[in-house]
Amino acid sequence: MANSPTLSAAERKLVDSVPTGLFINGEWRPASDGGTLAVTDPSTGGTLAEIAAATVEDGAAALEAAAAAQHDWGRTAPRERGEILRRAFEAVTSRAEDFALLNTLEMGKTLAESRHETAYGAEFLRWFSEEAVRADGRFTTAPDGRNRIMVAKRPVGPALLITPWNFPLAMATRKIGPAIAAGCTVILKPAAQTPLTALLFTEILAEAGLPRGVVNVIPTLHAGQVTGPLISDPRLRKLSFTGSTQVGQALIRQAADQVLRISMELGGNAPLLVFDDADLDLAVEGALQAKFRNNGEACTAANRILVQDGVAEEFIGRFTAAVSKYTIARGTDPNADIGPLVDQATLDKVKGLVDGALEDGATLAVGGHALDGAGYFFEPTVLTKVPAGARILQEEIFGPVAPIVTFSTESEAVRLANNTGFGLVAYAFTRDLNRGLRLAEEIESGMLGLNAGVVSNPAAPFGGVKLSGIGREGGAEGIEEYLETKYVGIADPYMTAAS
Repeated sequence: MANSPTLSAAERKLVDSVPTGLFINGEWRPASDGGTLAVTDPSTGGTLAEIAAATVEDGAAALEAAAAAQHDWGRTAPRERGEILRRAFEAVTSRAEDFALLNTLEMGKTLAESRHETAYGAEFLRWFSEEAVRADGRFTTAPDGRNRIMVAKRPVGPALLITPWNFPLAMATRKIGPAIAAGCTVILKPAAQTPLTALLFTEILAEAGLPRGVVNVIPTLHAGQVTGPLISDPRLRKLSFTGSTQVGQALIRQAADQVLRISMELGGNAPLLVFDDADLDLAVEGALQAKFRNNGEACTAANRILVQDGVAEEFIGRFTAAVSKYTIARGTDPNADIGPLVDQATLDKVKGLVDGALEDGATLAVGGHALDGAGYFFEPTVLTKVPAGARILQEEIFGPVAPIVTFSTESEAVRLANNTGFGLVAYAFTRDLNRGLRLAEEIESGMLGLNAGVVSNPAAPFGGVKLSGIGREGGAEGIEEYLETKYVGIADPYMTAAS
């Protein structure tokens, strides 16, 4: 496949500046068999770059390096670990435009979205640079007075971090930041669709002063073959994965043999509830953000918009009018509101879900079609009168499609919201504080956006319940995922005191 013909000279220069090797034990190297993978420009289908594709042997080398570096890195002063993360934060921030452009080129999102992700992703580095010195334990007297209780926190050990393609910088920093802060060495396996941003970030980490072997990066075309032996190796002690529930379930089963510490941020099917008393200006804007942010390719995307009967007509009219004005174009186009989807498989799935909903009786309010020509573009779409049994209400869409369903009462809204095996995030728009508090109690999700269409924040714990995962990333809770708790029982010092 030829290089993408639409790249400007500046874009080509940036892409060509990104390291194309594997990063193992502090060195860039080719794959052991010389193999490569092609990174595709989703706006054209052309190839942006060819990078090294890790083999099973390369994965083993990465684990060897991480295991060898673990002891010394775990004993490194917390302040030193924090300062490295702080330097990385400053470097990413200083190169924010490079990261944003590279993200857009390989993933497809608009430059405005990529700039938001760069700022968001960098903030995890700053947050965990500060958390590195706050992995607190405690010292106290046992209730019976016979001894003292000391509780200490220690790094869990080498960690395998597997990141998705939709937020290639933020998902890497959200995992690497707390691991480094806690004193864990890591092996990062970025998604094959979007590895360039992770490779540029790796270069930043090396320049920030990370010792050899602390971070190792192995993009690959054969994820299961490469990561399987790592997960079964007793030297690995932690697995963190963001991606589909199906893959996460398989990884949990693999991790059970070594009883690995796991963090799983899996699929979502987020409901967004609009009640009769909602501020409709706020609700429409929040729904647009929750649905169409990142082209709709986010686990936090509003997958089902549930609107109370009394405001349904007005909300649907205003929401559809706003969506109809969106411009769909290559992400680098300053006028673009929606960019291409990441690949053909994603485009085919979105098209299939929309076609299935229409066959089931849904009404098409706007959009509904893939664009002809190069790239993986799908029109921003609104569906109304979606029947309860439609597949689009049960599966994660991962595209710019908004199915709308109406409801009559609060109890019906809660029932519809919880009618899914997933439980990552939910959104609700209401002026009634008591209702908001009831929803926080009754909706089965790890997060709730109350009159807000975006909830992600590095200072808050991100994660879900049910089929949406295990563990939390970000916030004070984020570093705990990479720490073990050790209890030391100390004899009563008075019993051994000199007479």
